Amino acid sequence: MEKPASIHIRNKRASFEFHLLESYTAGIVLSGTEIKSIRLGKASINEAYCFVFNHEIWVRNMDISEYAQGNRFNHLSKRERKLLLNKKEIKKIESKLTDKGITLIPLHLFMSESGYAKIEISLAKGKKLYDKRESLKLKDTERDLQRKLK
Repeated sequence: MEKPASIHIRNKRASFEFHLLESYTAGIVLSGTEIKSIRLGKASINEAYCFVFNHEIWVRNMDISEYAQGNRFNHLSKRERKLLLNKKEIKKIESKLTDKGITLIPLHLFMSESGYAKIEISLAKGKKLYDKRESLKLKDTERDLQRKLK
């Protein structure tokens, strides 16, 4: 049996825009040709966010492009997708989301060793402008140090 390809789709702006508090790994309920598009790397979570509805966690604005060889049974690219978590984790997330300024964002979409699509989500709090400037300064100093070490 062939090992599934290593797919890692990241939300690169998440750590710049937010203070990341707690992260969870969840499965995704996919339909039809969505998994084939993910295996080809045709997905984006840059504009995606998560929300709780009826004690279930959903992801909205996650873009999984239509599968090229799909026919009339192809999927919608930006539909809402349900995330699979334990009840205990969902209750914990629900209670944290009631705090002011806390949101739930996807960080990383990947394939597990068993071939399932997984998504890493995180509770996050938005950064202020001065926090973003501080992040850029730290990144620049680290880059300069790495150059000098080489």
